Amino acid sequence: MHLPSALRLLSSVLLCAALASAALAKPNIVVIVADDYGYADVGFNGCTDIPTPHIDSLARNGARFSNGYVTHPYCSPSRAGLLSGRYQQRFGHEANPTYLPADTQVGLPVTETLLPKLLSEAGYVTGAVGKWHLGAAPCFHPNARGFTEFYGFLGGGHEYLPAANAPPADAPAWRTEYRAPLLRNAAPQPFDGYMTELISREAAAFVTRHKAEPFFLYVAYNAVHTPLQAPEKYLARLPNIADPRRRTYAAMTVAMDDGVGDVLAALRAGGIEKDTQVWFFSDNGGPATNAAPTCNAPLRGYKGSLYEGGIRVPFVLQWPAAVKPGTVIGTPVTTLDLFATALAVADAKPAPGNTPDGMSLLQLLKGDAPSFDNRALHWRDGGGKANKWAVREGRWKLLRSGTLAQPGPLELFDLDADIGETRNLAAVKSEIAARLQKLHDGWNAQLVEPLFQSPRPAKKKQPR
Repeated sequence: MHLPSALRLLSSVLLCAALASAALAKPNIVVIVADDYGYADVGFNGCTDIPTPHIDSLARNGARFSNGYVTHPYCSPSRAGLLSGRYQQRFGHEANPTYLPADTQVGLPVTETLLPKLLSEAGYVTGAVGKWHLGAAPCFHPNARGFTEFYGFLGGGHEYLPAANAPPADAPAWRTEYRAPLLRNAAPQPFDGYMTELISREAAAFVTRHKAEPFFLYVAYNAVHTPLQAPEKYLARLPNIADPRRRTYAAMTVAMDDGVGDVLAALRAGGIEKDTQVWFFSDNGGPATNAAPTCNAPLRGYKGSLYEGGIRVPFVLQWPAAVKPGTVIGTPVTTLDLFATALAVADAKPAPGNTPDGMSLLQLLKGDAPSFDNRALHWRDGGGKANKWAVREGRWKLLRSGTLAQPGPLELFDLDADIGETRNLAAVKSEIAARLQKLHDGWNAQLVEPLFQSPRPAKKKQPR
């Protein structure tokens, strides 16, 4: 072989190796968020009446985090923590914002630099599909927060099927919100199908369009949040569920599971599934059964609660290039860690002044992360005035529920031995309770008052 040819061949081999290394170093990132999904309503957590084969495949082919948490027991604050990588109480986003398109106060503060912007700066194309719920004014729009593409709705919920009539002019905000136009970026779109299917279709199409470049895709289903609505074709797949509410909820779950399958199929068709992280979790626990027929067993509590049923959620990661199939990780983790992990794999940096609160999971996924063993995870609801907070360190969790006028008792649980939080050990393990109380007090002192309250905005505007 002539030397120039050999050099050209060597250069080509080195280039290919470099590209392959770069592709592996910067995997695609798909984050799929269910809405108000019950902890025990997925197969890998023991559900037997609702088939979830595609969601289960993520756990079978990847890692299941059996102690996976969100940062708040309600929809919007949980999402604010996920996309900012910081405890949302640090910047006053501690309630669900009312749907107020003209109000520049009620939403995720523009002082926070979100994950899509940081990943965009690192060379990723970014897309959001589905529910936003982080402010309806133009300054809060996904395109203004780092997402290159957006398809979905700006409020906290939506009808699943096209409404026959528009709400009257004097309708309450929630009714306007649930029938607001769908948007492609800023352009209104016709609502001509079942919402869950529309979200799934757009998510799969994004994958197909961008398969040749690193991408970050945020798929935020409003399923399985109320209203309970499902087409007959999904109901027909569940003839063995007699209760009509549970059957409709199950049908909504099946539609979402089909959508997860559509996204996975698009990744496979594009030849990029191996080098793609696919995360799946719920934004909070399932609601109380009088609101929706969910199941959080064996956890105590539900959406809105700081018992495990409000904040511990189904939580999985599929990433064939780096995660062994069937991995189960019992170490407590949080959606804040997803943010830190995404920055690590993308070689992206946090914005100055917006120090992330999570930790990269890369070492934990390799089975070597002693720094996770004794870190504290925190929760607060009500702006510090409701006396509703929790802290977990290792196996121990301390919480208090109540108001300032009527504070509930301190409750200490050993979650390794008592996942259902049935035995309060605060009196017999007082030294542990005191230590965790001190951890909470130190964290709480760093936080700010809420910028707005649900369902109405705060009376006093805050400077931006």
